[in-house]
Amino acid sequence: MSKLLLVDDEIGLLEMLSIALKKEGFYDIDLAINAKEALSFVSKNRYSVIILDVMLPDMDGYQLCTKIREKNNAPILFLTARTTDLDVLTGFNVGGDDYITKPFKPLEVVARIKANIRREERNQQWNIQEEISEYQYGYLTVKIDTAQLFVNEKEVPCTAKEFQLLSFFCQHPNHVFSLNHLYEKVWGVESIGDTNTVMVYMNRLRKKIEKNPKDPKIFINLRGLGYKFSPPKDTQL
Repeated sequence: MSKLLLVDDEIGLLEMLSIALKKEGFYDIDLAINAKEALSFVSKNRYSVIILDVMLPDMDGYQLCTKIREKNNAPILFLTARTTDLDVLTGFNVGGDDYITKPFKPLEVVARIKANIRREERNQQWNIQEEISEYQYGYLTVKIDTAQLFVNEKEVPCTAKEFQLLSFFCQHPNHVFSLNHLYEKVWGVESIGDTNTVMVYMNRLRKKIEKNPKDPKIFINLRGLGYKFSPPKDTQL
């Protein structure tokens, strides 16, 4: 069962969120009205998601986030009225995973919480899959240990990032990933809108793997959703 921590100095807001969350099946919720209480909870519990206000009476929320990160890797969602680009970037830089601005709709917060929980569950499943050392999909062979790509049994050179992106897709065939998610997973940082980089690398991989890169059948772009790796079944390109 998911366990949540809500941190905000507005008691009315905490109670409103708690009611909305309980209606959606989240019953194990701790409430903190300042940083001291939040750190006490974090030292004793493991949380699935932490909702964190930036403006707290005893400590800046960004500082609190840094301290929480020393003890807990749970997704942290900032909930705040501070909406400048600098505020958002600061939130991500100190270890935040999402940024929700006030005023907000309670159901939006619930949806963000559910999305982060699902992502963490998928990551745990995928980490098990990452132990595989070689993938064979039709005419494609991807050797993880030696970082080699073979097409029709002939080695095709790849840059480090091309191979990392290809490996990620091989580990998760037929899953749809947004550009932001791919950037976070392969480049290791928040995209902050930098999705062109991913598209450039997708085009490079298509040229190496697709029969007709202009009419891709393997790396499929689902408009408005992202990319999906549909493994080839044919043994020859």
